Order: sequence, then structure tokens, then C-alpha cells
Amino acid sequence: MQIRYRPCLVMAISLLGFGAQAATTPRHPVRRPIKSKPVVASHAQRAVVIRSGNEAISVTGTHRSRGVEEVIDAKAIQQETPGTSVLKVLGKLPGIMLQSADSQGVDIWSQMFFMHGFLQNQIGMTLDGIPLGDQQYHSFNGLNVINAIASENIGHMVVSQSAGAEEIASTSNLGGSIEYFSSDPKHKAGGQIAQTFGSSMNMHTFIRFDSGDLNKTGTRMYASYMRNDLNKWKGGANQFMQQVNAKIVQPVGQESQISAIFDWGDLDQYQYQDMSFNMLDNYGSSLDNFIGTPNAYAKAYKLALAANGKAGGALPAGFSKLSDPYDAAYYDGGTVERDYLGGLNMDFALTSRLRWKSTVYAQGQYGRGTWTSPYPWYSNGLMPNGSPLFDQITLERAQRGGFTSALHYNIAHNDLSVGVWYEHYHVDVGRNAYEEPVLGEGTPINSMGSLPDPTARLWGETFSSNSFTGFVQDTYHILPNVSLHFGFKSLWQSVTGNQTANIPAYTGTNAIASGTVTTARAFLPHISGDWHFLKHHELFFDVAENVKSFPISGYKGGASPFAMTQSAYDQTMGAGKMKPETNWNFAVGYRYIDRLLNASLYAYHTNFHNRLQQITSGSITNPYSAVMNVGGVTMNGVDAGLTITPFKGLSLTNSVSWNHATYDENVISDNKTYAIAGQQIVNYPRFMYKASLGYTWQDLSAHIDTMFMGERNYTYTGDLTVPSYWLTSAGAQYHLRNLGQYNRHLKALQDLTFSFNVYNLTNTTYIATTGENGNAMSGDDQSFLIGAPRQYFGSIALTF
Repeated sequence: MQIRYRPCLVMAISLLGFGAQAATTPRHPVRRPIKSKPVVASHAQRAVVIRSGNEAISVTGTHRSRGVEEVIDAKAIQQETPGTSVLKVLGKLPGIMLQSADSQGVDIWSQMFFMHGFLQNQIGMTLDGIPLGDQQYHSFNGLNVINAIASENIGHMVVSQSAGAEEIASTSNLGGSIEYFSSDPKHKAGGQIAQTFGSSMNMHTFIRFDSGDLNKTGTRMYASYMRNDLNKWKGGANQFMQQVNAKIVQPVGQESQISAIFDWGDLDQYQYQDMSFNMLDNYGSSLDNFIGTPNAYAKAYKLALAANGKAGGALPAGFSKLSDPYDAAYYDGGTVERDYLGGLNMDFALTSRLRWKSTVYAQGQYGRGTWTSPYPWYSNGLMPNGSPLFDQITLERAQRGGFTSALHYNIAHNDLSVGVWYEHYHVDVGRNAYEEPVLGEGTPINSMGSLPDPTARLWGETFSSNSFTGFVQDTYHILPNVSLHFGFKSLWQSVTGNQTANIPAYTGTNAIASGTVTTARAFLPHISGDWHFLKHHELFFDVAENVKSFPISGYKGGASPFAMTQSAYDQTMGAGKMKPETNWNFAVGYRYIDRLLNASLYAYHTNFHNRLQQITSGSITNPYSAVMNVGGVTMNGVDAGLTITPFKGLSLTNSVSWNHATYDENVISDNKTYAIAGQQIVNYPRFMYKASLGYTWQDLSAHIDTMFMGERNYTYTGDLTVPSYWLTSAGAQYHLRNLGQYNRHLKALQDLTFSFNVYNLTNTTYIATTGENGNAMSGDDQSFLIGAPRQYFGSIALTF
């Protein structure tokens, strides 16, 4: 089979920098006893504001002196299908790519988020100042944003695609940062009830109640419940999550505030089967795991017998044509996650010039990644009960806590800040084996539910970490329209890992890596400048050095020192061959902003050193996995955009992104030289084009968005590439406002909103996520996922 794409319906439509209407979104609110009032930013502090007044993402505003930033408000989120990950909204920005096997972007195994060539675990992310960690699958030091807060409760997002923002609480922000800010409780009692129905039996429910001001000091709070349940679009089984959010705000005096947030998340997702080009070409894109389909366990059981050369084995129809028929589908595979997150924010105006902001937080997480294997590690190819199948489940229990604290002082023409961040986490992680029953003699294990006692502990590790960062920065306003920013960040992290269990017949090693790794940098500078010349013109630059602490994961779980065997760890860490990833980022830009026309040009250059990658080969069930320093990467890129607003209500926006990110040298592995020098980095395209057309007339709005995703390298040598594709989606909303005008009994109802969204309008078959299991140096490998087909969603929301 070949991937097909169709010419986009709106190729003439364009999108970038995204500007439709001039508007102001507060960067930080100034606290009042009853109401919050937005800060009026100086020339040097203005941010690029992304709104959706015409139901198409738009950018207006200017550059912020500490880095190149965009502020995205809640309206841009609301135009998406309810329950959609906010990373999908960010994916409309130039230089940003989100890939996911589902239309909502909530399948956390398949999520792959890039920003200017940097993967999600190389980008700093926070929620109300709480660090969200490195964002990898089952992260040890944080959690995915969809597990941290319901998208309906996000007030705005601040995106820095440059590499500054030294005050961000992160040890991984090589390529920029994303700050999520929860919406505040409303001053008036009320709430919202919303329901979505859609393809694949999608049902999304959101309920929120706001207390309003409870006393004269302005104490107020809200609590919400979100539930998202849908069937997989192919194969069987479903993907479910539910979430509770709460927030309380207590103003203190005239300019200060204390607030607290809480999150509980429950996620149970069956995943889509990882695929190879051989599987795609010889079976088709519909190939998936068996669970939820007729005779699912019997098919998986007989396939496992065949894989082990046992009597009674049989391949499902169509599998005999595959080069590896035994790994083409498994009985099941999925993810379970239970999260608790709480944070306390304190923002005090000590004087008219001095503010003190602090955050204290804690998180607990239980995670489970599971798939049913047809390869028992016993030499006879059967489990002790005689079954050829067993569930191998990776279990993780993590706890972390920490605090941030910073002082901000304004004097003369200077905005001075100094702050610190400390965090400690402890993780127990390991993989257990569970016998599946002999066919006809029991019920298969429900890997999403309660588990029996394990048959064996295949491997286990513990990790304990302490992290510290500090920063100092100053923005000097030379003139009202000219500012310079100087700052630096210091970082130190130490992580100790120890083996707690190991079965060599399964892991292939007598010892899993144990030891202590430390990342330390005393001085990471950041310099930027901003000049507003003439009436609508702006120039800016940004220069920064950054380091990412060593990634931490379990055995074969990523590009981590602890993902290796002890011997490989000693050969690399002991010999100093593995070093933390570092880079220098340089950026310059220009913007023209007017009512009718917004234009922007942003160019960047990055020198990336010690890029760490996970190299995989062999069976997907228990592959050979190596962690290698693939050397340096040199990256040059340009984002260019144009937004036209010919008349009120209509916006045409466009962006073109070009990224030339290539490896600097070849790699030698197993005494073989791989010619990767000059090849584009894996999984990220060299070219992207995005476009949007939005129109609003009174209470009706509609938009159509399209994206061209360029070709991506699937292997390091570039001998296999993922084809380019077009993807188009559309949506419309209609508001019935002030329902009391129709009936006095409906006076309390503020708004009734009907919305309709179509994903993948042209029903394109395309490869979405690539490299989720790592990337091979060359040749075909089972490590990509197919994107969702055309899907429809209808929603109704009532605000009171």
C-alpha cells in the first residue's frame, strides 16, 4: 500500500504569525481585592498575542525583551473540538509540529511534539509556575499537560520558541518554553455544562462550577470534572480519561494574592499498534492489535504458538505476506496513569517596586505501560502454566516535590529579577511478567484493571534526584522604545539509580546500569534586545546558551544513561563519552503590525552539541537498544508569515517554516560507519506550510485550517523517509447569548453554544507519529503510527 495525499482544498489560504485582530491579553494579572486588572505592558514587555476573534488563530502585538514569545488565549482553544489537547492548538504555530495517532491528540503514547527541531523533552513546560518536567512518556519528573489540567480550564499560554526564559523552572529547556496558566475563578457564581458527541463513539463531558466572590476580600474558587471516552478509530477497545480540577484564589490587600490548584487524573488508554513500512505496504493501514475484535484472544494465542513453533499455531489472514508476521499485532497494549498534583502560589507586593513570587508543589503518580508478548523468556517458549502468551507490564510509582521563589525589583530604567528552584523526586520502576491463561481455560488479564500477583519481576530500578537552578536577569530600558535584556542561569542536578531486580534471560544482561550522574553548569548566559522603530515596525534579537540535564528513564526506556546495561554504562559514562546535551541559540526577527496587514520574519541558528539518541534494532517486544552520542547538529531555520484582514470579521493567515537541521558527523556503531553527516534530523520535516481562513458574522463563526507536512527522515542515514501530506480540518460555532431575552425564566443562562468540527476533511491516509520506539540507523523498523481518518464532532455548551 502507498500513502496517499490529496491536494488541499484551500491551498491559496495562508497562515503564520497569525494576526487577525489587535487585542491585549494580560501576561500577568495585577491583584486587586475584588477584581483583577491587566498589566499595561511597556514597549519592552509587550508580547505577541494570539487570539481567535475570527475563530482562526491570530497574532498581534510585539516582541518581549526576554525572548520571542506568543501569548495564546482561551478562545483559540475553544475553537477546537472539546477535549482536544492544547498541544494541537500550539501545533498551528510556525515551526511547531504535533503528531498523534488520534484526532484529539490525547493518546499520550503517540504524542510527538517538536518546536523548531527540539523534541518535547528538550522544551521547558510549567503550569502556574509548577514545572511539568521533560514530557516524555511516563516522565519521572513531571506529567503530560493533558494529565495536569483540562483544556477548558486553561486561561492562556505563553510560548517562547527561542531559548531564553531563564526563570523557567526546567532542566530541559534547550529549545524554548511553554507556560500554561489556569483560568481564575469568576467573581460571579455560575458555571458551565458541555457535552460533545462524535465519531468513534466519542463522548466528552465537562462540568464546572464557580463560587463567585464568597466575602468582601474576594475569596473565590471553582471545581470541575472532565470525562473523555472514545473508541479507537481502528481495531477495538477504547481510550478513556477523567479529571478533576480545582482552584481557589485569595486576594491579599490591594496588590497581592495567594492561590492554590489541585488536579486528579485517571487515564486508561489502549494504544494503536506500532507499524513498519513492510506492514503498511503488505497489509494496509487498518492493521491493529486484536483486543476488542471477534475471537481476539484466540487469534493472539494461535499466533504466539506459531511464533514459538508449537502445534496449533496459525497466522491471521494476510499475515503470511509480512516479513515479521509474529510482531504485526498483539493481543493488547495500553497505558494506565493515576496522577495527583497540587500547588500553592504566593504573589506579594512588598513595596511599590518590589514583588516576591513563590510556588510550592507536590505530585504523586502511578503509571503502567503494558503489552501482551508472544515470546516467553523460558527456553521452551511457554510460560509455567503452558501458555505461549504473557503480559509484560512496566510499573512506575513516582513522587516529587519542590518550590520556586523569586524577587522582582524595578528601579530607574531596570527590571531586575533573581530566583531559585529546587526539586526532589523518587521513582520505583520495573517490569513484571503475568501469565495469560491457556486458551479456553480462563479469562485474559485486564491490563487496565486490577492485576494478579506477577509471575516474575523481569527487571527493576530506583531513582532519586535532586535539582537546583538559580537565575539573575535585568531588562534595561534604554529608551521607551529600546530595551536590552541580560541574564544567566545556573543548573545542578544529581540522579542516583540502582538495580532492584533482573532476570538475565529476559534482559540479556547480568546487570542493569547503576550509578550516579550529575549535570552542572554555573553560567548559562542570555542576551536579547528589542527596538520599536517607526509606528508599526519592530526588530529584535536573542542569544542564549542552554544545557539539558541527563535524561532519566528505566531500562531501554529512552536516551538515558540508565537505559543501558552496566557494561555499556561503564564504557560510556566512565570514559566520559556521554555528556549532557548543550546548545547555543541565535535568533533575529522583524515584525510589521497594522490593522489590515501583519507580516513577520524570524530567523534562527543553533549549534547543538552531544545530541543523545536511542538506537533500536531487533524485536519490538524486547529490542536491542543502545544510547549513543550522535554528535553535533547544526540548525538554520526561517519562519515567514503574512496575515491579511481585508474587512472586519474576515482573516486570511499563513506561515511557511523551513528548518535545515543536519547531523555534523558520521556515527560508528558495532564497527560499522553510518553516513549520517549532512542528513536532516529524524522525525522533523525540513518544510511546513500552514494556512487558515476564518470568518465571524455576529454570533456565527467558521474556520478552515490546512497544513502541509513535508517529508521526514525515518532513519538516521535517510535511506527511509516518511512521505509528505496535506491535512485539512474545519469548524463552526453559533452562540445564543443572553437567553433571558427569549424567556424570563432563562435569565440566569448567559450563553448556549453549538459547535461542529470536522477533522481530516479530505480523509487523507498519512503517517503521523514516527520514532516512538526509537529510530534505526538504516532500514525498516516498527516505529510509526497511522493518523486518524475523517471524523465528525458536535458539541453543545451551556454557560450560566
